[in-house]
Amino acid sequence: MGTARYSGEFKRDAVALVESSGRRIPSVARELGVNPESLRQWIARSRAAAASSASGEGPLTPAEREELRQLRKQVRELELEKEILRKAAAYFAKEMGR
Repeated sequence: MGTARYSGEFKRDAVALVESSGRRIPSVARELGVNPESLRQWIARSRAAAASSASGEGPLTPAEREELRQLRKQVRELELEKEILRKAAAYFAKEMGR
């Protein structure tokens, strides 16, 4: 059994219908001929997108993903260097104390 593909405009209109009419999701889904769970997911995504845009966040661009990947790698390297220096300092402090 295949899944139906709906346009972004259809999904936005369906979400708007639920939110503006105050009707329950199953009722609107039945009227539109879509699965109620699909409509529920569209509403959840719409609300999450609205919340993230209100907070100034949004999906990452490919350039931002690459920068994030590089920064995480750099953090791992710096943490490793810090651990090596911490161990070296402890070793030399022990040697100087003899």
